[in-house]
Amino acid sequence: MRIWATPAIIAGAIVAQPAAAQNVDATRPDTVVAALREAGYRAVLDKDNSGDPLVKSGAAGVDFSVYFYNCTANKACKTVQFHAGFVKKGVTLDTINTWNATHRFARAYLDDEKDPRIEMDVDLDHGGLPTKLFQANLATWDSLVGEFQKTIDF
Repeated sequence: MRIWATPAIIAGAIVAQPAAAQNVDATRPDTVVAALREAGYRAVLDKDNSGDPLVKSGAAGVDFSVYFYNCTANKACKTVQFHAGFVKKGVTLDTINTWNATHRFARAYLDDEKDPRIEMDVDLDHGGLPTKLFQANLATWDSLVGEFQKTIDF
């Protein structure tokens, strides 16, 4: 037995489906801002030195930035990176290496002035992530920033 779908039936099925929630997508920086704000973070959209989008925010009492990468003409970005820097002298390379060896999702390093930095990448290519999954990554970031502060005694 064959069932034939007429254009009216197909159109009705499409209309009857609930509207999908908007994904957090690096091609639309406003979706990153909205997801941060929805999760209770402050978020201000800006631009970095090369003109790519940049979101300024904060977690665990620390300011952080969300940098956009793999952009074409300062638009159509594909990935983001959470980044926090600390002005804290005396953090050793052994401390940073131990951090990196024991934490899977974020990496740390000492910058040119020997101040500690922490970063975490999130791939938003191919349509982005559902808001809840992006916010789960954000919660991971928030937790890691807090742990990193303890590690570097900030």
